[in-house]
Amino acid sequence: MGKALDGVRILDFTHVQSGPTCTQLLAWFGADVIKVERPGVGDATRGQLRDIPDVDSLYFTMLNHNKRSLTLNSKNETGKQLLTRLIEECDVMVENFAPGAIDRMGFPWEKIQEINPRMIYASVKGFGPGPYADCKVYENVAQCAGGSASTTGMLGEVPMVTGAQIGDSGTGLHLAFGIVTALYHREQSGRGQRVTCAMQDGVLNLCRVKLRDQQRLGHGPLKEYSQFGEGIPFGEATPRAGNDSGGGQPGRILKCKGWETDPDAYTYFITQAAVWKNICDVIGKPEWKEDPEYATPDARLPHLNEVFGAIEDWTMTKSKFEVMEICNPLNIPVGPILSMKEIAEEPSLRETGTIVEVDHPERGKYLSVGNPVKLSDSPSDVVRSPLLGEHTDEVLRDVLGLSDDEIAKAREEGAV
Repeated sequence: MGKALDGVRILDFTHVQSGPTCTQLLAWFGADVIKVERPGVGDATRGQLRDIPDVDSLYFTMLNHNKRSLTLNSKNETGKQLLTRLIEECDVMVENFAPGAIDRMGFPWEKIQEINPRMIYASVKGFGPGPYADCKVYENVAQCAGGSASTTGMLGEVPMVTGAQIGDSGTGLHLAFGIVTALYHREQSGRGQRVTCAMQDGVLNLCRVKLRDQQRLGHGPLKEYSQFGEGIPFGEATPRAGNDSGGGQPGRILKCKGWETDPDAYTYFITQAAVWKNICDVIGKPEWKEDPEYATPDARLPHLNEVFGAIEDWTMTKSKFEVMEICNPLNIPVGPILSMKEIAEEPSLRETGTIVEVDHPERGKYLSVGNPVKLSDSPSDVVRSPLLGEHTDEVLRDVLGLSDDEIAKAREEGAV
């Protein structure tokens, strides 16, 4: 069986995280991703957060699997000519440079369209059109500007960013979807198009339930939020809600056995209305099943602190895994707080390819995430990231048809 994106060739001008996330996902599905890097320098993350001296960092290797590395000096006249030919031969060009960088390189969208009308030109930007369009954006800036930080953290405390890279990786995932959509459209129209995804927009899309709550707030307090049961008035904006569930079913993170010494001995517990009677039986409160102050979801809202206090009294007598083993057969939604160490060592994630072990010629074996999307008829594998310029000659020869003498001349002229 072939891969889903076999035959699609991508010119990858991305760096750091948001763009490489996008192109790596496409590469996992079989696209030929040619990563264009500056000669002698390469992607900045090759040297960032190194754990082994003079070896590509995990930051780089975990974001650039299944790609070919081509070094190219796009400021060099011969380099520009080679880039023009690459645009002619590729289906997609992806970049996440600062605003205007590609234009200053001499390849604005209009020129790219002239060179290759079928080209899909995709970009990650910090902000869309508006007052901040020319501003640079990084992960935490995107989380703050996209509405995530203002709604994350404990009520009355400072805003918090999340450890999930919803700004960078989240926007990369959005862009990959846009590219595949544009490729599908090209099958009917025969033309490429411009695809853009702003990090602010991507974060907001992932925070849509908070925009939902902002509108609900105009019609009264958000009763499923803990602060309602505690008698704390709401302000004009969606508040920080701690570990409250965002889906309307009250939920919290509760201590489990061993929490005094294990920072991850916790579980997430949701008091779903449909299984309330099962919850009452499990925690030893059968009388709450018929008590009018606890029997219905609305009646329980003012008593959530008491309810979760009783549940926590029970969870503290069990390990987080025992809680799951007991609750899961009863359809009670719970989830253990898994540390990165536990995730890295989980056999089932290795078996599904969600966590993979990769062998690198310089750093040896390392763990990485695998493709989170599984297709039944299109296999996906993880191939190590390329060394800087490892495939330069191969790409120039196979894609552009250059001879060995022409490649040597391009090197002499400082183009590659």
